[in-house]
Amino acid sequence: MRVIHTIAELKELLQQHRQEGKTIGFVPTMGALHKGHITLVERCVAENDICVVSIFVNPTQFNNHEDLRLYPRTPEEDYELLRSTGTDVVFAPSVEEIYPGPDIRIFDFGLLDKVMEGAFRPGHFNGVAQVVSKLFAFVEPHKAYFGEKDFQQLAIVREMVKQQELPVEIVGVPTVREQNGLAMSSRNQRLSVEQREHASEIHRIMRESTLLTEEQSPDQIIHFVTGSINNVPDLRVEYFGIVDGDSLQPVSTWQDSGNIVGAIAVYCGDVRLIDNIRYR
Repeated sequence: MRVIHTIAELKELLQQHRQEGKTIGFVPTMGALHKGHITLVERCVAENDICVVSIFVNPTQFNNHEDLRLYPRTPEEDYELLRSTGTDVVFAPSVEEIYPGPDIRIFDFGLLDKVMEGAFRPGHFNGVAQVVSKLFAFVEPHKAYFGEKDFQQLAIVREMVKQQELPVEIVGVPTVREQNGLAMSSRNQRLSVEQREHASEIHRIMRESTLLTEEQSPDQIIHFVTGSINNVPDLRVEYFGIVDGDSLQPVSTWQDSGNIVGAIAVYCGDVRLIDNIRYR
């Protein structure tokens, strides 16, 4: 496994592989790797000749400086974990390498980034698009792998690829959960043992709500989920939306779409967690 820190070295190495006719798969991460990331990497290794994993905590997607400062950084543990997966290349650049100057590009995703995460984290998805578009330009992957836990991010990346006509296939990989149902996240490292148990109620309550759709409307389900989670110690719902899985716009009836997803953000103490569940 090669650990590379510069764009020039990365491009030179991958160009050699391309000339040999090898397929390149890519998993962009912000490090602090867990089993969810490893599932993406293992899929990438299985489906491509060369697997590239990036580790870069991207400052432009954080609208909260404290969240950026506290984001866990564990590079040596990450490298050790990746060696065991068959990863070929780790790209771990500095901020200066990725942003030698300010990135002033503004992306237009229509209504996709105006709801849910976009409504509560202004500028977040523009920062995601900035860094992912840069990484795609450096790696030029045939396939790139993203977790479905970040449901809205996956929709944004797919839209960016479509708008820019990039020759990369975006592969969504199902959410990996801890034994208690909590969606795996690097931020889980900041939870106490007791908080982890409380946070497991997020998925349990959302799963319970899927059994109520014959009797209750989307608005009633939103009320049930929000109220139930807010009654759990340590938990506070920031938003819960039931939306069309393609447009991300709210639905008012279960007949509005054949692809309906519930997406949520919850604070557990001061740690912000996101999750989603499929209704149709």
